[in-house]
Amino acid sequence: MSEIVAEGLPGEARDQWAQVLDDMRREIGEAAFQSWLKPMMVRDVSDSSVVLSVPTRFMRDWVVAHYSDRLCEMWRVVRPSLAEVDVVVQPERKGVDQAARAASASAVQGDGAAANGARCATVRPPSAGRRGEASRATPVSGAAPVRGAAGGAAGGAVNVPGDLAGPLDPRYTFEHFVVGKPNEFAYAAARRVAEEATAQFNPLFLYGGVGLGKTHLMHAIAMHIREKTPGRSVIYLSAEKFMYRFIRALREQKTVDFKEQFRSVDVLMIDDVQFISGKESTQEEFFHTFNALVDQGRQIVISADKSPSDLEGMEERLKSRLNCGLVADIHATTYELRLGILQAKSERLGVEIPAKVMEFLAHKITANVRELEGALNRVAAHAQLVGRSISLESAQDVLHDLIRANDRRVTIEEIQKRVSAHFNIRTSDMHSARRARSVARPRQVAMYLAKQLTSRSLPEIGRKFGGRDHTTVMHAVKKVEELRECDAAFAEDVALLRRMLEG
Repeated sequence: MSEIVAEGLPGEARDQWAQVLDDMRREIGEAAFQSWLKPMMVRDVSDSSVVLSVPTRFMRDWVVAHYSDRLCEMWRVVRPSLAEVDVVVQPERKGVDQAARAASASAVQGDGAAANGARCATVRPPSAGRRGEASRATPVSGAAPVRGAAGGAAGGAVNVPGDLAGPLDPRYTFEHFVVGKPNEFAYAAARRVAEEATAQFNPLFLYGGVGLGKTHLMHAIAMHIREKTPGRSVIYLSAEKFMYRFIRALREQKTVDFKEQFRSVDVLMIDDVQFISGKESTQEEFFHTFNALVDQGRQIVISADKSPSDLEGMEERLKSRLNCGLVADIHATTYELRLGILQAKSERLGVEIPAKVMEFLAHKITANVRELEGALNRVAAHAQLVGRSISLESAQDVLHDLIRANDRRVTIEEIQKRVSAHFNIRTSDMHSARRARSVARPRQVAMYLAKQLTSRSLPEIGRKFGGRDHTTVMHAVKKVEELRECDAAFAEDVALLRRMLEG
């Protein structure tokens, strides 16, 4: 038994505490003992009560929820007069066992309500302003109190600080999400996660191109949980903000507070996780946060522009974790889905749009939903501001720049996917360092098509292919042009791919 844990105790109480600790170690296992019970100190012992202290409020809530009842029962075996065990937050002391800090940094907050049903386990609120106590966040608009995985109200509710979670757009609800074949699977998975109190798919990983609805579904999940089960705490923010919060915590030496905030929520939602690719320290922290939440059954929802396997610059162990739940792809929109989105949008705007105009927009604006809705807004606003009715001619005139851009709009990502599928290689091979001919030749074809079908510069194209130099792209374009002239079958392949992409 640690001398720090037992210092100042009378001999009889010291022996009793040692016996309780040994019994608990055998019951809960070495790992849990080291994390939660070893850092505790006995502050006071009387005939009827014992006061235990832990380094942080975070640990206090967990110990009360999971171990205080059992501690009380075991101590009663050796001290029958014991009536209650109090758990308080101790002042931070120089020389306190480092296990205390390690435990508070790696653990996850649990439900503090378990103490309410036990007569001998009570929580004594720590004095305000003590060192070592996590600061109580000020409630803000939209902030929800933390609740434990079991669904009970936490003892001493913790609120998510207003500057921690990102803002939610009230327009992005499930009711406003138009479902079609390209997104029905992702929608169904998001809906299930939002409606179930326990983690259904962990993590739920949503991926797809720009403007296809990932962020809409993320906001919809958070809004649904906030409205239907306000007791559950939710943090939604971008991966970029997660990184900046982590860097600030390192700079201000508040990493324990950072870990406590992110590992004590019921639902953690990270948007655009590809942003932390190549950022090793942030990935390390996210990896441990991910593991801590999953181990406690807390829900994680993540979005990205690529599948976990295709995320460049992401550690393999993190890719493996991201793949272990449910991965849902949001495909490019179809004509029918785009038409349905336009109809729903016009109804919400309260503007009557002629069917021919909506059909024209659904046919011409194919890049993403965001541009499609923007085009409809422009048409409706123009009609209202100039006082003219909406017609096909006026829509063509107002959107001439957008239509011209979409007539040629093909993304490099789309080219890479199409070429990879055609030559039966993985999309990740487009970014890899592999030089085998079976991979290098399709990669050159994709570079050639990117030069022909997009307005990207050679350096930009090179960066999209694993950070290659612009001279590599120039060589690829020249090589493909040479092969087209001397190899009819190859030329036919390239022409077919171009028609498929332009169509």
